[in-house]
Amino acid sequence: MTIAIAGAGLGGLALARVLHVNGIDAVVYERESSREARGQGGMLDIHSGQLALREAGLLDRFFAIARREGQDMRLLEPDGTLLLKEDTPDDAPLERPEVDRADLRDLLLDSLPDGVVRWGHAFESAGDGVLRFAGGATATYDLLVGADGANSLVRALLTDARPAHIGQNVVELGIPDIDHTHPGLAAMVGRGNYWVLGDGLSLGAQRNGDGRVRIGLSFYHTAEDWPATSGIPFDDPAAARARLIDLLPGWDSRFTALIDACDDMIVPRPVTTLPVGLTWPPRPDVTLIGDAAHLMPPVGEGANMALLDGALLGLALAGHPGDVAAAVGEYEREMFERTSAAARMSAEIQELLMSPDAARKMLAFFQPG
Repeated sequence: MTIAIAGAGLGGLALARVLHVNGIDAVVYERESSREARGQGGMLDIHSGQLALREAGLLDRFFAIARREGQDMRLLEPDGTLLLKEDTPDDAPLERPEVDRADLRDLLLDSLPDGVVRWGHAFESAGDGVLRFAGGATATYDLLVGADGANSLVRALLTDARPAHIGQNVVELGIPDIDHTHPGLAAMVGRGNYWVLGDGLSLGAQRNGDGRVRIGLSFYHTAEDWPATSGIPFDDPAAARARLIDLLPGWDSRFTALIDACDDMIVPRPVTTLPVGLTWPPRPDVTLIGDAAHLMPPVGEGANMALLDGALLGLALAGHPGDVAAAVGEYEREMFERTSAAARMSAEIQELLMSPDAARKMLAFFQPG
């Protein structure tokens, strides 16, 4: 059985690792030229995904790189009112620790034998058991697993569904080495997550393991072309920061100071999702994992679902030697049910974030009753 995995994200690597642990070979084809080709994003809250890391034999190594203090939480209103402050004790269990996405990806990559990941292979099409890559290279497969993210090309082999914009645009910014460059702001943000929720927009600041604070300004009820129509000159970082501050009228000066302190990396990102409960007719030679299968709002479930997808598909294949159709069917039945529930919960949280008085509603979510 030749298993080809398109995409070296968390889900694809978790699948390759669990297959390796169970004595099954696979090849991961990744369009990027190397693991250092681009940045891997910020912190991840890993909770249910720990089950996948256990099956991968990597849970202890995960705990060694996870940040317990990343579970700290601050929730505020735009006028500066502090609604919630949670600090994690030093002996607290690692139930929902934060981890740098890059560190987790490196953990998975380093757990695989040399040659499992083939860099510089941009998937273009597949059919009749043959993969085709940009540049003309080909490879054969018995099972193709699309782990190629939100804009998956493999997905088209199974369904016509495409991601749709959900009325949210995020502007990503950051402050490098904040403890040394802006110690006052570092103390304000704390060790974990810092949320300011207003009506129609929010600010999320998150401490990363490398000392950088990543900031996301979310503008809700906006169109997909908002980055082009917002009047923010993204090609002029200083002017872009000034314009972003102008879009926060009435916000406490501490929050606008965070924006003013950011460096010149300012990136707009429209937010899209796949339909909740997406399924497709089974095929014994193609399936999907991660965002390729169930792209959700970015509220903390996507990475966990991707890790579980990879691990559970790997276990299904190991449990049905020689019967790929049975393994894929078992995996997809469980995945559809599990991820539909996660997508519904994510959509409910997204609705809270986009609603009037979002801060108070989120406080009630965190502290019910």
